[in-house]
Amino acid sequence: RAMGCAFGQAWLPDPFLNGQLAFIKAEVQTLLQQHTWLIAIMMFFVSAMVSSQAATTLILLPLGLALGLPAYALIGSWPAVNGYFFIPVAGQCLAALAFDDTGTTRIGKYVLNHSFMRPGLVNVIVSVIVGLLIGKMVLA
Repeated sequence: RAMGCAFGQAWLPDPFLNGQLAFIKAEVQTLLQQHTWLIAIMMFFVSAMVSSQAATTLILLPLGLALGLPAYALIGSWPAVNGYFFIPVAGQCLAALAFDDTGTTRIGKYVLNHSFMRPGLVNVIVSVIVGLLIGKMVLA
């Protein structure tokens, strides 16, 4: 069952992404032109929505470059593309839920209340902060 979930989820974002790519790019570009500091937050939520780090990178980094965002901001914010765990539909999340016989890995009462939430958010937040600091020291 877990293997079926993992393979099914690996192919699921492709039709959604292909059908909505123009809309996603237009909306993201409008928002980034008004508030360029939102690049890291947008990377996180786009990654959660499309369940793909590569697709998120292809959507947002060209926009960041076109808007003239500094290189250290783009590089430092890049760990935020690891937000695919936020909505528990990623293959590895579903596989972990299915493989766990102890019941400690589970989705809580609410969809956004699952075992991967706290460690994932801490990892992304710390990685982005450290990436921005190192990027600023090295590139700015």
